[in-house]
Amino acid sequence: MKIFITGGAGFIGCNCAKYFLDKGHEVVVFDNLSRIGAHLNLDWLKSLGKFQFIKGDVRDADLLEKYFTDNRNVDVVFHFAAQTAVTTSITNPREDFEINALGTLNLLETIRHSNSDPIIIYSSTNKVYGNLDYLNIRPIGMRYELVDYPQGISEDFQLDFHSPYGCSKGVADQYVRDYHRIYGMKTVVFRQSCIYGPRQFGVEDQGWVAWFIISALKGNPITIYGDGRQVRDVLHINDLLHAYSKAIDNIELIKSNIYNIGGGPDNQLSLLQLIEMINRQAGIGMGYKFDSWRAGDQKIFCSDNTKLEKELGWQINEDYRKGIVTLFNWIQDNTALFQNITQNSEPSRGEQRRIA
Repeated sequence: MKIFITGGAGFIGCNCAKYFLDKGHEVVVFDNLSRIGAHLNLDWLKSLGKFQFIKGDVRDADLLEKYFTDNRNVDVVFHFAAQTAVTTSITNPREDFEINALGTLNLLETIRHSNSDPIIIYSSTNKVYGNLDYLNIRPIGMRYELVDYPQGISEDFQLDFHSPYGCSKGVADQYVRDYHRIYGMKTVVFRQSCIYGPRQFGVEDQGWVAWFIISALKGNPITIYGDGRQVRDVLHINDLLHAYSKAIDNIELIKSNIYNIGGGPDNQLSLLQLIEMINRQAGIGMGYKFDSWRAGDQKIFCSDNTKLEKELGWQINEDYRKGIVTLFNWIQDNTALFQNITQNSEPSRGEQRRIA
């Protein structure tokens, strides 16, 4: 197969590229390299095998059109390119919209008018459900819990975007689905919870698991916005890639579908619990302070994976306790990468949240 990956030098994108390169497929990485660590991920991919790289931005409709006009044999498109942080969307909602909503429309329209008929897998977000503050949520020790939904949030929950980021991703989410219903394109949407794993160069407002570990190993204190009991269901990148692969294999059965995907009830983790894990693993006392809650933040999100499990036979293989130790060891073994980024490679604040 020929695989086209927007945001292919980002965390999920580069792991996805490796996954399909390892299986012998032809891979095209499309990325504008503006995100922290993207150049390093691209160099890493180059060390693994042969693939095509296009430096480009999904806001550039002409560049996308040129590629799909010249290349008519694309089998799968993964769309990861995005502005990825709620905080950045609040600071610059126009740019957030142009990247996430308009960029997705550019890609869909390009494919619709091309002679290709690829599978399109879109990386959406749990933020399309809003902050969920209408739910019965209670604090239990170091974390919150959903009182009435122990299995988590299903796809049947009301959409309530709540932030510019939620709006732009939600718009794209719905466009991707409707391009199947209206134009017959083979689309699948994954509303993803917190994904973690190697090659994740976390920053303060995105990629929090990696960010906490990087900060701890550098001896840098962090800021917790809220009370630290916020919970996410964390999912290892390998389990996400297995779900993508199953979606491709079963596309005729599931096209047009939307799936929530995350670590589920057995892989829930609060900020305070992660700090405790890191302190045990590193043998240190991680420094942190508290600040006000951030707009649009969810006190808890847990994905109900029932639909995905039933329709694709997918299951989680990586328990977070093992997975986070693996990520800790990877970061510890590659501290030079993070030092290099801090000193030499960090883009301006307006650029650092973007990929492709």
